[in-house]
Amino acid sequence: MQSLLTRPAIMLVVLLVASGCHSVPLNTNAAVAQADARVETTRDGTSTARTLTGYKEEIARRISETNSTKVYVGQPQALLRAVVVLKYSIDAAGRLLSVGLVRGNHDPATESTALASVRSSAPFPKPSASLLHNGRVDISETWLFNNDGRFQIRSIAQPQSGE
Repeated sequence: MQSLLTRPAIMLVVLLVASGCHSVPLNTNAAVAQADARVETTRDGTSTARTLTGYKEEIARRISETNSTKVYVGQPQALLRAVVVLKYSIDAAGRLLSVGLVRGNHDPATESTALASVRSSAPFPKPSASLLHNGRVDISETWLFNNDGRFQIRSIAQPQSGE
C-alpha cells in the first residue's frame, strides 16, 4: 500500500511528536505551494505586480524561495521566539540599495538571519514604474521566528497557532 504522506511530511510529524507538540499543521501542502510560488515577470524582468502590496508579496516569496531551508512550513507557533522588522529599498533595476533593522528582539541570531535573507535574495524583479518614488521602492517587512530559528515573512505567512 502506498503511503499518503511524503517523506518530508513524515519527518515533520516525527519531529513534532518528539518535541511534545500535540498538533500537526493540517495545511502543510498549501504552505509549501505558497512559499514555492514563482514571481511572474515580463520579458525584461519587471514584476507584474501593480500595487505595493503585490510587489511586497512577490519579494517575500523570492526571499522565502531563496532561503527555503530557513523557512518554517505550516503555522507559526503562538508565542514566537522573535519578531524582526526590516526596511529595505530596491531601485528601478531590482538592485538592493539598503536594508536595515527597524525592530528586533535583541536576538542577534534572528536579526542576522533576517538581514542575510534579504541580501542573499537580491537582485529582485524590477518594480513597476508606477511603484517607484525617487527611483526606488521602500518596503517594511516583518519576519516571524519560531523557536527553532526558522522564519516566515508576514506578507505571505499563515496565521499563527491560536489566532
